[in-house]
Amino acid sequence: MDDPVLVEVTRGGRVESRHRGAIAILDADGKVHTALGDIDRAVFPRSAVKSIQALPLVESGAADAFGFGEKELALACASHSGEPAHVALARSMLERAGLDGGALECGAHWPSRQEVTVELARSGATPTALHNNCSGKHSGFLSVCSHCGIDHHGYVRMDHRLQDMVRDALEGVTGAPHGLDNSGTDGCSIPTYAIPLKSLAFGFARMATGTRLGPKRAAAARRLFSACMAEPFYVAGTGRACTKIMEAGQGRVFVKTGAEGVYCAALPELGLGIALKCDDGAGRASETVVCAVLAHLLRDDAELSGKLANLAQPTLRNWNGIEVGAVQPAFTLA
Repeated sequence: MDDPVLVEVTRGGRVESRHRGAIAILDADGKVHTALGDIDRAVFPRSAVKSIQALPLVESGAADAFGFGEKELALACASHSGEPAHVALARSMLERAGLDGGALECGAHWPSRQEVTVELARSGATPTALHNNCSGKHSGFLSVCSHCGIDHHGYVRMDHRLQDMVRDALEGVTGAPHGLDNSGTDGCSIPTYAIPLKSLAFGFARMATGTRLGPKRAAAARRLFSACMAEPFYVAGTGRACTKIMEAGQGRVFVKTGAEGVYCAALPELGLGIALKCDDGAGRASETVVCAVLAHLLRDDAELSGKLANLAQPTLRNWNGIEVGAVQPAFTLA
């Protein structure tokens, strides 16, 4: 089936571009609340599932053993911008686990925030693995290895004990199989698994409610979500969509972006999980869609819904600051 148009980009009053995709909204019992497009199609969630991948950090006792608070747990779920505070916190997490940046196997890239990249280059330095947007997640992985007495070398490989723990968490929460047949390699070198969009939404509803996760896992999920909502800067960074949405939500909204147009979200008060995929992989489209969906679901709160609706319709300006168009949702939800 062809997915519907979810987002239109206008210029001069005309539609210049369109983005198609699918949206799944489920409750924690697996009931489909809303569906647009093909929600049975398997997608790679990429970084959108970092909060699920971080469950072993809490469940193993590593987070408590190393004194990790909300900022550290938020960073373990993050795709951060590589700002100085992000880098410093990842370094601190590793030091508390008895390691350093040399243990990271995520690779290095320049920070995504332009001002930070310019300053780093001006100083004559080059980026390290600590600047990688996934360094917080990997610092969490390494902390689990250190606490559990697991040799951390090669922890990104599918056959490593750490990845067994992560895979078990992903399967346990989403109910979907995660194996060699549906695996790929993520940008930070760990395995990523293609599962149906509806399974992702189901998993985030369960993370938000703890339904049938068991007491220990439910408590870990609640702790991770609470940390991200309390410290949204450490989940993304200055001016980033995840940070702005959770700042607006003030503890009521969890969101996490993934590469290639994926976004996942949860509304604990409504017991709903949300997963969406824009077919062309456009981040500008997925950000608009998730904000529009959240604005609709929270429509009983006019103030919060209005903030989210505004985030769903960013204005496009040219290099002279002149308004030239907009990115706007092109779908309605029942």
